[in-house]
Amino acid sequence: MGTGRTLRKESHVRPCKTPAGKAQRSKAQRARLVKMGLAADEVAAMDADDVRILVQRPTVVKKLVAKKAK
Repeated sequence: MGTGRTLRKESHVRPCKTPAGKAQRSKAQRARLVKMGLAADEVAAMDADDVRILVQRPTVVKKLVAKKAK
């Protein structure tokens, strides 16, 4: 295994996350959930952690929507 410069370098060029970027991502994730079939008011009442978890698992969202449709 090498011991050259590539292994000693630190990532100094990675951009910092900004509050504006976080708000944009959150808004986009909420819009995705609404497109998947959840009610807009229900999505608006969720906190950011729940939104992020549901966006990562679309099959769970489909099951929730199907259960509420019955």
